[in-house]
Amino acid sequence: MSLLEPGVKAPDFSLQDKNGNTVTMSQFLGKKVVLYFYPKDNTPGCTRQAQAYEASLDSFKAVNAEVIGISKDSVSSHVKFADKYNLEFTLLSDPELSAIQAYGVWQEKKNYGKVSMGVVRSTFIIDEKGFIEKVMPKVKPDTNAEEVLSYLSGNKQ
Repeated sequence: MSLLEPGVKAPDFSLQDKNGNTVTMSQFLGKKVVLYFYPKDNTPGCTRQAQAYEASLDSFKAVNAEVIGISKDSVSSHVKFADKYNLEFTLLSDPELSAIQAYGVWQEKKNYGKVSMGVVRSTFIIDEKGFIEKVMPKVKPDTNAEEVLSYLSGNKQ
């Protein structure tokens, strides 16, 4: 399956956050949503990506955008990850891969010649009406938050 395209209605989901609360995509109607999918808590790239989003959180709030990170890690893994790095934004646990597969980010990956299935680091910007506005496939952890913020601030590319 390939990534969803801009203009498509963002699939709704119902996932647990690090506090055990159920979060749905539809509860964010009226706001922009930066939905980023990442492979694994506490790995170097994913940690840098999360820290970059956290460092820019006030700027995202200033453009009325909610930041949500999703991985297949457990709720308890997200708690440890968020506590260790003081992450205030929403982290959602998707062990059943429901949202991960709905957005098309569960794909074949090659690592050192070995082929396996995994989450392809991707970011979706969802508009206030719940439609995908922009898709950023295979993003780099160190520049993703900055690129999204630049886009949301009017530098639409």
